[in-house]
Order: sequence, then C-alpha cells, then structure tokens
Amino acid sequence: MRFGTVVPLVTARSLGGREFTYELPDGAGKGAVVSVPFGRSRARGVVVEVVDAPPEGVRPLPVEKVVHELPATLIDLALWLAEYYGSTPARALELVAPVRRARRKEQAPPGERQSLEGEAAPERLSDAQEQAVSRVVDALDAGGGHFLLYGATGSGKTEVYLQAAGAALERGLGTIVLVPEIALAPQTVGRFRARFGDSVAVMHSGLTEAERRDERERIADGRARVVVGARSAVFAPMRGVGLICVDEEHDASYKQESDPRYDARTVAAKRAALEGSVAVYGSATPRPESWARLERIELGERLGGPLPSVRIVDLRREAGYPLSAPLLAELGKVAENGGKAILLLNRRGIAPALHCRACGTTFRCPDCDVALVLHRDGSLRCHHCGHSEPAPDECPVCRSTDLARIGAGTQRLERELAVKVPELELIRLDADTVEHPEELAAALQRFRESDRAVLLGTQMVAKGHHFAGVALAAVVDADMGLGLPDFRAEERTFQLVTQLAGRSGRDAPGKVIVQSFQPDARPLELAARHDVPRFLADELARREELGYPPFRHIVRVVVSGPDEDGPRTLLEEVRPGLEGTGDLLGPAPLLRLRGRHRAQLVAKTDEPRRFAGRAAQLLAAAAPAMRKAKLTAVVDVDPQAL
Repeated sequence: MRFGTVVPLVTARSLGGREFTYELPDGAGKGAVVSVPFGRSRARGVVVEVVDAPPEGVRPLPVEKVVHELPATLIDLALWLAEYYGSTPARALELVAPVRRARRKEQAPPGERQSLEGEAAPERLSDAQEQAVSRVVDALDAGGGHFLLYGATGSGKTEVYLQAAGAALERGLGTIVLVPEIALAPQTVGRFRARFGDSVAVMHSGLTEAERRDERERIADGRARVVVGARSAVFAPMRGVGLICVDEEHDASYKQESDPRYDARTVAAKRAALEGSVAVYGSATPRPESWARLERIELGERLGGPLPSVRIVDLRREAGYPLSAPLLAELGKVAENGGKAILLLNRRGIAPALHCRACGTTFRCPDCDVALVLHRDGSLRCHHCGHSEPAPDECPVCRSTDLARIGAGTQRLERELAVKVPELELIRLDADTVEHPEELAAALQRFRESDRAVLLGTQMVAKGHHFAGVALAAVVDADMGLGLPDFRAEERTFQLVTQLAGRSGRDAPGKVIVQSFQPDARPLELAARHDVPRFLADELARREELGYPPFRHIVRVVVSGPDEDGPRTLLEEVRPGLEGTGDLLGPAPLLRLRGRHRAQLVAKTDEPRRFAGRAAQLLAAAAPAMRKAKLTAVVDVDPQAL
C-alpha cells in the first residue's frame, strides 16, 4: 500500500498551506493531479510526495481518481514559488495544474494551428550570432547555464533563439520561448512554426479554455516540443526542457499582478536550474539586474545598417504641442514620399485631466485616488476601475465654466493628425481601440500593408514589432514617466525611448524624434546616443548607493479594505513579527483603488525568501480577523513599481 502527501487546490490561506495524506492507487506518484474526498465534498489536489506510511494516528482515505500527471519538476517549481513569493502551495500549484474541462473535438484556433512542415532559410549567421549560438549549445551539452543576450534592436536575437532551439531538438530536448505580451506572440509563433512546423505549441490567455487544454495535451504527450507564449508558458507541462528563452526580458509584463505575484523571469531561472537547462534572456535594453548578474553574450549593432539618428525637441521652445514643428515636418515627408511612422503618446483619451482654472479642482474618480481622463465622447473615465461619468459644463465646486484640458491623449492627437497630415492612414492602438487579440492583430496587419500610415498609440506600439518601411518613430511626450515616485522611473523612460527608436529604419535610413520639456534629462540624452552600457553603469552606481535591486531585494505587503484605518492597523500589528528580516519602511497609505483603501509595508532585504515566508505565516495567522474586517493582503516580492 502506498500513500501520498496531497495539497488540495483551495484558495483560502488557512487551508492552502496544509497537506493531507491519502492512499494512492497503483501507478500514481509525485505530480499526479487527483480527485479526493475533502470534508463533505470533493477537491482537486496534487501529489507532492510519496510516503511509505501515513502520519501516526491518521487513517487515510483513498484517492478517488487520477485526473492526469505532471512532471515532478513542475511540482518542485511550484512549491519553491509558493515559498519565495509568500503565497500558498495550493495557489502556486494551480499555476501548473489549471482546471481541465471535459474534452471536446479538437479545433484549430484561427491563425494559430496551421499545419506547417518547417519549410524555412535557417538564416546565414553573422560572426556574433555564430558565437552566440555556439556558447548556448556548449552550455546545453554541459548541463545548463544562464545568459544575457544583448544586442541592438534588429541585431538578430530571434535567429539565435531559433538555432539554439534547433540544437536542443537534435538532442531530444524541448524549448520554451517567453514573450512579454500576447500581442507579440503571433509574429514569434509564425517564425518558429515556419522553422519547426506543427511541433510548436502556443500558450497564452487569449486562447479559449478548449484551445489551452488541447495545447497542454500536445505538450504533455510530447507532440509539441517547442512552446511559445506569455508568462504562464513558463509552467508548460513539458518533459526534458533543454532551453528557455525570455525575449524582451526588460519588460515589466513578466510580473504577475495577482497572488501569487511571481516574476516569470525569476521562475524561468529556477526552472532552468531544476531541469539542468539553459536560460537565455534577450533584450536591447536589459534590466540593471540582468546586466549585473548574468553572463553576457553580445551581438552588437543592427544587422541591416546603423541605428537611426535621434533628435530631441525642446518643447519649452515649441508652441505646437502635441505636434511640434520638427515632428510635423517629418510627418509631412512621410506623407509626401511614402512610408510609415510610429507615434508614442503614453496617454489615452483627449486629455489626461480636466481642471478648473478658477478654484483648482481636478476631476477625480470617486472610487480611486486618480484623475479622470477626458474622452472624445464627452465622458470622464477612470483607467483603473472603469468608472465613467459625463464631463460637466461647469465646476461642481465653484460653478465656474472655465475648465481646462491638461495635456494630450491619443484621441486628441488622432484628431490633430487627421487635420494636419490627412494623406496618412491613421491607426490608433490603445486600450480603447483594442480589446481582443484579434483586433490588435488586424490593426497591426493594416499598418504592415499600408504604404502611407501612422501608427499612434500607447506603450504597446514600442514593443518588439518588426515592420518594414518605418521612416519615422517619435515619442510625443517623453517626460510622462520621469516624474513618477518610483526608483525604476528613469530605467523605464530610457527603455521606452530606446525601444521605440529601434522600430525605425530597419530596412532603410530612418529618423527618431523625442519631444520633451526636460531635454537634458539623463535617460533621454543617453537614449538619443543609444548608449545602453553607460546608462546601465550609471544606474547601477545609483542603485548600489541607495540599496535598490540588484544589490538588495524589495518586498512589500499590500493590504486593502473597505475603510481607511483597517489596512494600516493590520500592517502595524504585523510589523513587529517582521523585524530582523530587512530594513522596514512604513506602513504607509497607497492610492485608493476600486473603492478600497490600501496601505503597504516595504522592506529592503537581503533575504526576500525569509521575509516573504514570515509575512505569509503572519497573514495566515491573521486570516480569521482579516475575514471579519473584510481585509485582503498580498505579498509582493521584487515589485515592478512602488
């Protein structure tokens, strides 16, 4: 008779950390997803350990059914994740053992499951690419390694991934390729399918449940040996993983914003260590953490020619905001000569705020402590919770009708472009125009096929897209991120400008314009010179002095509740139990969000795992009182913003 330690997949912190012993059927072992009697009902659970005998005094019930099997490595990964990120084993195991619905006839998702035979031109490699592939393959044969693949936009990182994946397949090993956004998955899937045919699976939340299940089954049974997807693809049920590629590794989208708040980049490193595989992190603008910690492989400059020249336009000397005279002139050349332009404005709507000139009132969301954004349809909207209300004709405080629109949004810029460069087809890309992946794909295809077009949008226009014929890329307002109270603010601004610059001039000389009210700001000056090493050297020196990552870890506990005092009170009660695990800051209030008041306790620590584990224990002990007070809490290790 065999017994197994089973973690029931329940979300409550009070139960999600507990283990139970059950009698196992023949053949079931570590990694089995099972149905078990649990109290007066049934529950799904995961066998995390096989034991010879139950604990003394325990009479285990038998497992009712084995649903399916997971690689044992994924169980170890999930249990590590729960501990590192201060979550529960149950919540972490849900990531590797998602609910599986009743089977239906397999159906190919549109545009995703064409049966290709792997017809494509491995491309001829440059010397730098050859050396990069060689180092990765040597590490494959040596049993693992971790590398930062650094090179300018267009320097050929994807071809390195492709040829390294081919080498892994030749050795009977699989490959996982992570991309930061669902929006970037189709073009990456296309390149891998052209090379490896139907052995490529895709995993991301844009698929239906049935499509996700079908892809997981192809991966689990070995029919798919290459997986491309967003952050959750790091948990693909693949056996024998040889290579994990994390593309655009600088992107904050790799951080999960719900419990467990894992970072797919860190999880990829842990999975690679558990599997004895190679992890490759690629970026033209690496994170300071990666630059400092990882062995570096450099690809150098763009393969198709030099990076475009960058001109910084001083908006203090320009009267035409949001379209300065230099920017209008370059757009006019695109309209006259043909080609494409990409404009980044990191705000949606007509204007980011409506402000009363008489009394100074700014219209704010009643449920979140943020300004409402004015939209073209005359509504004021909250971009956090979705609250909407009609824009008033007068100030509700002083009754003045002198209301000012502060700044510009994508809707306003779209209107001005239609008037000033009507020859260009306008394609707007933001959360108001793109709600589903297919809408995004259609918009990008329109831009790709047009001979005279301007792609206007928020951050998504700067992310990893490869378009021919882009003669101009412009940041309309580069200052927006610099003033944020976040130690990563300059890093993000530098990355955004540098990445957008990389969209221009891939197949012909291109230009970049950066409009700013702070033209001398360090991130902008260095981005204009494409000087990534200098920016990272300066940033690392600053962070070492201040005790920020990568020199120390940041961990925070965030509590939310229906009243203002509850979150702060709980954190004050928890804080003494966290003394000695790091330098504690707070508790301090955060912006109210979706009608709930929030507060956070922040630690700078050399022991993030210890701090997170201690915090999780304290929160589990406080769970009954938290339920009574309607409080919720999360532990956030290595947050992307404070």
